[in-house]
Amino acid sequence: MALPLLPGASRDRNIGKEKFHKSQHWGYCNNVAMLVGEDKPGIGGEPLPGQKLKPKYSVFPEGIGSDAPAWVAFDKQVLSFDAYFEEEVPDQNQELYRIRHCKIYFYLEDDTIQVIEPQVKNSGITQGTIVRRHRIPLPPPYENQFYTIDHFNINIEVILYARKYKIIDCDQFTKHFLRKMGVRLNPPADRPDDPYTKERQKILDNMKPLRPYERIDTLKQFLEHDGHVLRFFCVWDDPKSMFHDPRELVLHYYLSDDTIDLKEIIPVNSGRDAVPLFLRRDKLPKYAPSELYQPGAITSRTVLNVFGKLGNRDRYILDNRKTGAVHQEFYRDSDLKVGAVINVWGRKIILCDCDEFTKEYYRTKYGIEDFTPVPYKTPSPPKPKIPFPPYTGFGSEEDSLCSCMGLLPKPPQKDFKKFMEKDRSGMQSNILRFLAKLTTDSPVDKDRKFIISYFLSDDTISVFEHTQQNTGIRGGKFLERGRIKKPGQELFKSEPSEYFKAQNLFVGARVCFHGHNFLLVDADEYTFNYMEKHANEFCMADIGVILKKLKDIAKPRSQEIRQVFAATDPEHTKVIEYDPFRCGVLPHEMCRTVCKSFKLPLADDDLQALLTMFEDEHKQVEYKKFVDGLNWRENQIPAFQTIKVPLKNEGDGSGQPPFLPVKRIKYLPLLDDLFGKEE
Repeated sequence: MALPLLPGASRDRNIGKEKFHKSQHWGYCNNVAMLVGEDKPGIGGEPLPGQKLKPKYSVFPEGIGSDAPAWVAFDKQVLSFDAYFEEEVPDQNQELYRIRHCKIYFYLEDDTIQVIEPQVKNSGITQGTIVRRHRIPLPPPYENQFYTIDHFNINIEVILYARKYKIIDCDQFTKHFLRKMGVRLNPPADRPDDPYTKERQKILDNMKPLRPYERIDTLKQFLEHDGHVLRFFCVWDDPKSMFHDPRELVLHYYLSDDTIDLKEIIPVNSGRDAVPLFLRRDKLPKYAPSELYQPGAITSRTVLNVFGKLGNRDRYILDNRKTGAVHQEFYRDSDLKVGAVINVWGRKIILCDCDEFTKEYYRTKYGIEDFTPVPYKTPSPPKPKIPFPPYTGFGSEEDSLCSCMGLLPKPPQKDFKKFMEKDRSGMQSNILRFLAKLTTDSPVDKDRKFIISYFLSDDTISVFEHTQQNTGIRGGKFLERGRIKKPGQELFKSEPSEYFKAQNLFVGARVCFHGHNFLLVDADEYTFNYMEKHANEFCMADIGVILKKLKDIAKPRSQEIRQVFAATDPEHTKVIEYDPFRCGVLPHEMCRTVCKSFKLPLADDDLQALLTMFEDEHKQVEYKKFVDGLNWRENQIPAFQTIKVPLKNEGDGSGQPPFLPVKRIKYLPLLDDLFGKEE
């Protein structure tokens, strides 16, 4: 007999307890913080009445599987099950129940379920999503729990909101996943058919003819020639017009469906209304206009009434012979060619010309090569040349010329493409630099050195003077960068002036910049390389032209020149120094060796004294003067004048490193190019 629950008469249940804490309603599920209060125990960790606590650990031992959260480990992983359910159809004699097939998707990341019914044609039922995606509770009496992966298998029934679904099969991914979870899969169930849908399918099959219709396939032509249009330029001489002026038209033939449209080219101020199309797109009959046909007379197929008008019964069959069918001939691509005359609803139109695509099409398909256009336009009169007034002297010539082009003056347009191509890029400066000197008799200006820079990006020129000590002349910028006119041109004239171009500058050229006469005596290595690469623009740098000139000059004395080169190279190295080859000087010992090799009848002391007379400050013998001194009675040659070019690689102030000079010359290839190989 139990004691009454009275003070002092009942046993204290908290005797011996040490924990009296309340459970925390916030915890972690799959490493994600969420509300888990419904699964928490009561005070002190004891379960509440009727509460079933979940085990702390899963059936799988620790270390198996991934430690990542479920929404990361099972992201985009869905189990797919094939199922169906039966639906009663009340008040219907044709069907008592209906079988509806559906798909059950179980999302592993959050244990949500979605039920979708595929669309069935002409079903008359609202189909699609039956149950939206969410967690679905179990049927009573376990409605406080939700469906998990453990509740699914093949050939079982699940109840979702009082509707019973029969799972009959699943996909391969689902089978593989369930096997890895340790689930023993049941064999797949049969897929039942809906009785009413089956009866309707029989009726539809009976409505189809046993013999197939004649197939009219236009899809192949459309896929092969979609977007391919033949274009012809036509002319129509309208006899009813007042002035009988020809009307220009453009005919488009669409290869995808053999249709034609016409568009008229309306001249400016012609007085005609501008319409979108002269003829809308359609098939063009050859013998139009013809009689009009009643609607339904022109069809793709014809039928025959087997019973005729006997009784009320009619029976029709397809007519393969097409008895009574209306046949019309339409223009095809084979009927169109340059010079042909086509009938466009009673109007005679001449095809005068076509575009390049049309020519290539007929050349490839039909082998036509003659596309001579038919002249239909009167030649336009020559456009009169607009006379421009002479230059006034205000502003630049280009700016003054642009003010004469229209009512609103515009600034002159620069060649932006040339600027982008020839502007400085990396190590390519696109600047031609020449060493120049003034051609004057003044002893002060004779030794002045200048650097002439030609900018290929905008055809401008700047002149920089080297600073020399103890000359009394301040160096630096001599001429501002800009375009320079050629001398000898009239200032106030209508024609544009001529400016110095890159082709006018080369070593040895004489140029006049604003009254200052310069002689170009040298150039840097980049300039020489650029001119040689663009020999078609710089004729002075064309090796073929230079060799031809040398060959014409030196051919009569080819044997003598070979002997001189051989004497200059006594050791037969086939290489001579660049300085003697270029500047006309030879070392003292080399000149003595040459004289001895030619057996000059002079004693050693006389030859030594004679060579000393023609030495310069660097102990180099000017061999031209030496030869003139020897032959002064027989060959009276004027004094040989040379321009001594500074050979040092002096900086030009541009910031670029000086180029490496040429030190040796291989003379044998030069002689072979000039006189041919010696036998």
